Amino acid sequence: MPKLKTHSGAKKRFNLTKTGKVKRAKAFKSHILTKKDTKRTRRLRSGGYADATNVDAIRKMIPYK
Repeated sequence: MPKLKTHSGAKKRFNLTKTGKVKRAKAFKSHILTKKDTKRTRRLRSGGYADATNVDAIRKMIPYK
């Protein structure tokens, strides 16, 4: 069996926890932050978990993480 290639975009965006959940960062935190209120940007700092419908696809993209 040949080695699988890791998806470059996915390896930068997702991590696996010990229990196998897919960790991700929240979106909309990169720029144009002046018009977003402080409460909103603070909430965006906390991460989240990927939706169950996407987990299988993400795991295939990061096979060695």
